[in-house]
Amino acid sequence: MTPEVQRYWQQFTEQQQLSPNLQPAEIYSFGNTEQMANELARLVIIGQKTATTSAIKLYEPDEHVPQVGDYNVILDGRDRPVAITKTIMCTIVKYDQVDAEHAFLEGESDRTLAYWRSVHEPFFKAEYAEAGQVFTPTIACLCERFEVVTERRELR
Repeated sequence: MTPEVQRYWQQFTEQQQLSPNLQPAEIYSFGNTEQMANELARLVIIGQKTATTSAIKLYEPDEHVPQVGDYNVILDGRDRPVAITKTIMCTIVKYDQVDAEHAFLEGESDRTLAYWRSVHEPFFKAEYAEAGQVFTPTIACLCERFEVVTERRELR
């Protein structure tokens, strides 16, 4: 955890009167480029992006798998903290059964399922290839919903 993230997290836990020993479940940015991370962080901050999806099979054995109640620090494309979210729902569904509501909650582009598939399929194919595996439309996806509990207002 960088000093900037540590200060941001400590300020949050103090303001919320949470245990000083509490640590964020995850600290991450969305996407795989600086520009994408910045745009998706902005969507989180304005309340348009309230969901995300990951490939459950690609989590490492010792890696944290999101669960309800998690607090996460969201970073921008330069690894600066921009928001803290709280996970409010996690469901596992097959990729080809992710529905239009979840795609809408992801908040990207026109928020349609067609758009969601057009960007997630190549993303998951690349992730699976990097892991030496093959993507299929029946992979298990972790569909996570979250709410913003604090954000940096200057980024709105």
